[in-house]
Amino acid sequence: MVRFSKTSNPAFSNYFWNDRKSSNEKMTVSGIFIKCMCCIAIVASITAYIWKLYSDGFDVEWFTYGGMIAALIISIIISYKQLWAPVLVPLYAIAKGCFLGGISSYTYAKFPNMPYQAIGVTIITFFTILVLYQTRIIVVTKKLRSVIISSAASIFLVYIISWILSFFGIKSFVWGVSWIAIGFNIIAAIVASLTLLLDFDYIERQKNRAPKSKEWFATWGLLVSLIWLYVEILRLMKKLAIRF
Repeated sequence: MVRFSKTSNPAFSNYFWNDRKSSNEKMTVSGIFIKCMCCIAIVASITAYIWKLYSDGFDVEWFTYGGMIAALIISIIISYKQLWAPVLVPLYAIAKGCFLGGISSYTYAKFPNMPYQAIGVTIITFFTILVLYQTRIIVVTKKLRSVIISSAASIFLVYIISWILSFFGIKSFVWGVSWIAIGFNIIAAIVASLTLLLDFDYIERQKNRAPKSKEWFATWGLLVSLIWLYVEILRLMKKLAIRF
């Protein structure tokens, strides 16, 4: 069994790629692309639906928090039940659609067109990172990989601690609009974009090697990175709009 290297995205860890069953079909970039497009379509459709509900006067708070919690639970299940990925990944897309629909509609109510702008910036960032990787302007080295993994883990820890503190009425700096909060948000957005760089590198090295079924895990990983990037960009734009 080949031992694959690690990446910052949990969906691309060794655990997921360690398949004891042999398979003649191998993972392909085209297969991942098709699955990603389908899942992104699901996310966009659900987001638009929740957005419409909010515009019609419905309270979508339960959709927002429910989607966030459901996505977390589904991610944990996928971590332990690999074979369920073909079903769980679309469900993850639905859950994230509910979450994004809520936060996007809230933002749109105060800052019209901002969600569209955030989507545009996310798409531009995605292709920029892809070009930087394909042209080898940025080379993924072991040191760079370690830095990104450490940074992503640190940001995740800060968010978890801030979320826990909120239950005790303590508002963390990450939710404010101070320059420190904005600076943290910028760093988080940069790290989120760089996790895409690592994922591109991992997929390229494992294409035509990993089993075909692993395309669903690759799809899940890219969704995690893209949605995180969009959320960070949206939050950053909102903070800047409030600040100025």
